Amino acid sequence: MSLDKRWLSLSDVAELLGVHPSTVRNWADQGRIPMQRTQGGHRRFDRSQIELWIKSQRVDSTEHAEQLVQSALGNMRFHINEAHLEAEAWYGKLDKKARDGYRRGGRNLMQGLIRYLASDAEEGKSEAHSVGYHYATIGRRSGLSASEATQAFLFFRSALIEAMLNAYEEAAVQSPQAWRGMLRQINAFTDQVMLRLMQTYEAFEAGVA
Repeated sequence: MSLDKRWLSLSDVAELLGVHPSTVRNWADQGRIPMQRTQGGHRRFDRSQIELWIKSQRVDSTEHAEQLVQSALGNMRFHINEAHLEAEAWYGKLDKKARDGYRRGGRNLMQGLIRYLASDAEEGKSEAHSVGYHYATIGRRSGLSASEATQAFLFFRSALIEAMLNAYEEAAVQSPQAWRGMLRQINAFTDQVMLRLMQTYEAFEAGVA
């Protein structure tokens, strides 16, 4: 695709947006993206209009991201209820105090994500590391092995992802960029959390933490 090409074909737009051509066709026919038809009936797209449309979608997703995360808090409470936790082998090893700590950890994970999204790169990384340290210390005090503490964190990460997916579905977010951006941010945040969890466990085992 030529960079100075003004009129784009359906496949050109699909490449720009990172979606299947049939998706672009449906959006164009529904009037969701600007399109013109040639005399022969072919769909053509003005590059400048498409680029403006992409920017508007990114702005919309940024403005609503925090609102959607707040909405996801309620969804996450459903995914970390007692019945779901009781099915986890590591959870059966915990006393009441540790169980309460892990439930708070689930909320802290979501709240940490909110702060992560609102922070610059260094502050966001520090926030993720703080959450990871919290998970490691609870697991260590509860007598969980490193693998069990990791399983516990993965349970809460799955709950976080499910809650965010539900929030985006309920809000009828249709922009592929918004969905991809959300998943990228969650992965970046939770990867840093898990890295700090594992580093902290290694430090505990080495007797330096």
